[in-house]
Amino acid sequence: MVNGILGKKIGMTQIFTEDGTVVPVTAIEAGPCTVIQIKTKEKEGYNAVQLGFGEAKRLNEPEKGHLKKLGAFKHLREFKMNDVSEVELGQKVTVEIFEPGERINVVGTSKGRGFAGVVKRHGFAGGPKTHGQKDRHRAPGSVGGGTYPGKTWKGQRMAGHMGNARVTVKKLEVVQANVDRNLLLIKGAVPGHRNGLILIEKARK
Repeated sequence: MVNGILGKKIGMTQIFTEDGTVVPVTAIEAGPCTVIQIKTKEKEGYNAVQLGFGEAKRLNEPEKGHLKKLGAFKHLREFKMNDVSEVELGQKVTVEIFEPGERINVVGTSKGRGFAGVVKRHGFAGGPKTHGQKDRHRAPGSVGGGTYPGKTWKGQRMAGHMGNARVTVKKLEVVQANVDRNLLLIKGAVPGHRNGLILIEKARK
């Protein structure tokens, strides 16, 4: 059985449990996905399946050849597996592979914030607001001594491009899996903006 699925983030809401507890959940339109390619250890060196999700408006010739008339898919992503013997080409993958209470790993692309300073990007405190200081309220301060180290260390936290990066949140809980509506409710928040692509995979124990 395939251990992952692709989906689209719808947004956040809340549901009530039987004892009246409010649970914040993220709604994801997960699948149905189609198995496009099966990779085996003998041929590619590892076992994996490639899933297709979403409808593409147009495809070029190499994409059409790769999809082998299985459909026009916008997104193609790969999931590693231990055993692919029971997986077939063209097989449909739906949210029925998940059960309420199950733990999953969710991968998404975080919201892009553009070029951000150190206060917003890294939580720096900024410089002093008084004692003769001017225009230093949101400045980073020293980024490297003159004599030693005589340079800026690699990885020094500075202003730069914030967000728009791959983010993985591990061991989130599945609250509800609705096969009829291809709907997956996950406890808590997941990375990304609305309509963003989400990868959902069973958490390894």
